[in-house]
Amino acid sequence: MASASASTAVADSIWREIKSSRSGLIFPLPLHLLFGKNLERATIIVDQGGVQKYSGNPSGRFIFRVAGKSKKKNKYICFPEHFCTCDSFFFDVVSKGEQLCCKHQIAFKLAEAIGVCKEVSITDEELAMKLSDI
Repeated sequence: MASASASTAVADSIWREIKSSRSGLIFPLPLHLLFGKNLERATIIVDQGGVQKYSGNPSGRFIFRVAGKSKKKNKYICFPEHFCTCDSFFFDVVSKGEQLCCKHQIAFKLAEAIGVCKEVSITDEELAMKLSDI
């Protein structure tokens, strides 16, 4: 557990560095080491414009909707830092503890860090309706 929180701290530091310099074109080696194949998959999602940030008004609360490849669902709801509705999050992150986060979580961190996240302003009521789909 201690190594996971240390890895998360390293990743958070790198995301901040990318966001401040907008140097997202070449990823630092630690990101590859921390996220492996999920980083590559996340870059495909970001390249295809698959990340949207829904911000509720007036609260300012937000969620991310991230594209996926599953035929069951084509968008997953992610909460910053702690949750994604995809199966991989539950299986690889929560149950097995093999990954720090799923590709959808990496995709929203990356899209936000490099400034390509599509932002959508909605009412708090609309945000609540999106959350009721979980």
